[in-house]
Parts: sequence; structure tokens; C-alpha cells
Amino acid sequence: MDNITKAYILIEAMPYIQKFSGSTIVIKYGGHAMVDKELKEKVILDILLLHSVGIRPVIVHGGGPEINSMLQRVGKESTFVQGLRVTDKETMEIAAMVLVGKLNTEIVSLFNRFGGKAVGLSGQDAQLFLADKKPLQLEKRDGSLEEIDLGYVGQIKKVVPGIIISLLDQGYIPVISPIAGGNDGESYNVNADTAAGILAGALKADKLLLLTDVKGVLRDINDPGSLISVINRNEVPFLMEAGIVQGGMIPKVECALEALEQGTGSVHIIDGRQPHAILLELFTDGGIGTMLI
Repeated sequence: MDNITKAYILIEAMPYIQKFSGSTIVIKYGGHAMVDKELKEKVILDILLLHSVGIRPVIVHGGGPEINSMLQRVGKESTFVQGLRVTDKETMEIAAMVLVGKLNTEIVSLFNRFGGKAVGLSGQDAQLFLADKKPLQLEKRDGSLEEIDLGYVGQIKKVVPGIIISLLDQGYIPVISPIAGGNDGESYNVNADTAAGILAGALKADKLLLLTDVKGVLRDINDPGSLISVINRNEVPFLMEAGIVQGGMIPKVECALEALEQGTGSVHIIDGRQPHAILLELFTDGGIGTMLI
């Protein structure tokens, strides 16, 4: 790339930098971008660039593959019901160890290594996330409903974002593990997409970015070129009925709708496997993912 091309890239980015400076952006960090070493560093550098131009990033990270790996190492099998991990006491302890003790620490260390000021938290710190046990009912063949005990899987009932606002005001980058506390004194594992969406709503964030392992919402799941760049929230029921939003994309889109309903400006579903995906989505005219408004 020659110097003139680099200059044009900076000029293209300038109006977006001016527009977003001072805004709060919640980023759900997960998928392949958390596993590949080079992608990890690029994500961290992207976020540090956002921070350096006056944007206030908040990170919520997942860790499902790492939890699976640790459970396998201790000889414990995972059971899933409708995509939710049945979490007994031992599994909850392992999940907390991986999410809070390992991954959160690694992410914070990487930020600080590149000159950032990151602070690691779990949803239990300062009562950030308060959760109840998540109920689940399955319909049996006779039409009756069966209650499924998922164990220590939680659904967030209350968010107290004061600690996040305080850290942002002091120039820090909060990095949050999706572990919530309950009124019963127990810890609960919460879906990271859901946690990021609820937090974005509570903060009235300007944007929520969901890093995934797909390009975004595709009109034809078998055609990578059929990306839908912008979706109005009113279109979502039709897209679901038509089977365009399906499978693992359903909870992400539902999370996006919840965030929009609670006051988030827009939600972006982007491919975290793409190097510098965050910058390409926010600072270029075309973007690379699906934006829900």
C-alpha cells in the first residue's frame, strides 16, 4: 500500500472518528477472535485505537470453547439443552475459574501490554449483574410442559452500571466476564451475548458490536455474498418466519432487539475472523457486517 492510499484511508475514517468521539460502544468479544493469537492482538489494537480517539469501549467476553476444553481435561462431560449448558456446582466453579481467573486476566494483560488501561471485572463486582436461575420448559409429545433444571445458568434481572460509568469517566477500559450474582448468594453463568446486550441497554450505549464467526445475517446461508448490510428492527419477524434468521443467529438478533429496545443506538453483527473487523465496520463507508437499527 502506497502513502497516498494510506492518506485516503485516514481521510475516509475522519468523519466517523469525529462522529463517534465521546460515544460509548459495548463490544461482545468471542468466537475465533479469542482463540487465534494474531486475531487477538488485532482486536485489542482496534479497541485501543477507538479509545485513543475518544471513544469509550466496554468489553464483555465469552469463553465457551475454553470452558469445554477445561471440562474435558478434568473428565467432565457437557450436556446442552437448546444450546444452554447444564451447569452443576462443579461446572459452575470451572466456568468461573476459566472466565474470571484465566480469560479475563489474559485480556486485561494484553490491553496493558499494548499501552492501554484496562480493568477486569466479573458481573458480580459492585453488583453489576444480578441474576435469577434461568427457567426452561420443553414441550413433550403429549403437549404437556416439562421443567428442565439447567443448574447454575442465570438470566439477568437487574444491572447496576455505576462501576462501569465510573471506570469510563476515569479513562479505563472495562473488561467484563459474564458471571452474575444471585439474591441467593450463588454465582450464575450468563450467556455473553445476552449480557452484552443488556449492559448496552443499561448504559444507553451508542453502539453494540457482536463479534461472531459469520459475516453477519445472510439472505442465503450458503451464499457469503448475500450479506444484509442493514436491518430495521421491524423487519426481524419476517426474516425469522422466512428462515433467513435461523440457528445460532436467532439469539444474537434477539439480543440486538433487546438492546435497541432499551435505548442502544445500533447493533452490529460482524465477523471477528476478519482482521481489524471493528475498524472496518466503524470507520469505513461500506462496513463489513450487518447493522440493526
